[in-house]
Amino acid sequence: MSRPSVFLSALILLVSCSFAQASDKTITVFAAASMKNALDEIDAAYTARTGVKFSVSYAASSVLAKQIEQGAPADVFVSADTDWMDYAISKRTISEPSRVNLLGNSIVLIAPKDSKIDRVTIAQGFDLAKLAGGGRIATGDVRSVPAGKYAKAALEKLGAWQAAEPKFAMAESVRAALTLVARGEANLGIVYSTDAMVEPGVKIVGTFPADSHPAIIYPVAATSIAKPETNNYLAFLRSTAAKTILEKYGFKFLISPTT
Repeated sequence: MSRPSVFLSALILLVSCSFAQASDKTITVFAAASMKNALDEIDAAYTARTGVKFSVSYAASSVLAKQIEQGAPADVFVSADTDWMDYAISKRTISEPSRVNLLGNSIVLIAPKDSKIDRVTIAQGFDLAKLAGGGRIATGDVRSVPAGKYAKAALEKLGAWQAAEPKFAMAESVRAALTLVARGEANLGIVYSTDAMVEPGVKIVGTFPADSHPAIIYPVAATSIAKPETNNYLAFLRSTAAKTILEKYGFKFLISPTT
């Protein structure tokens, strides 16, 4: 092959690679399972605006933080509590300056849609064990999953944990707990209010007092290996457009949105 032909071939290859990179920008997001419906809509809106695509993994915040620690190539971490974001920062897998405590939520008691259990008042002395009867109570694993940790804290403060503990079915994520209740495999469940809103197979029968558990806060941050375009996406998550979507799904926006 002549030198001009070699040069032309190399030029075509370079241009092709550059085009492929420009047209295939993908941001990898690791997000708490409870974020799925809202974040899917936000990501679709961002893709429509920018052409940037997403690869999203939804799971318990504990699982995601550990995966990032082990080298998973995530650009963004959205945790359902501050503990697991703090953990990731302590392992130096997160860009701490990019962290924003973005959202708030609440936890509720749910039952299958056709359950005879109706509205109950959740307060000091609340007898969850009696309410569950011979059935199980589903929530995220209280040792690691944020929803489960919030649930246990609330029940301990209300004096209901000790009697109810043997009846708990610990799920790998809050969405897994939601599914157990929707299928009728658990009489009751403790999940986020935002989860209950998107699952037609359950109904909310009670809301836990906000002062019965630590504040539910969702921090978001870029990882230490995030692609440059991640910063624009994080800015979008703080925008009025994102706020509108998130509030539609029941989340509380904790910051003043950008335009």
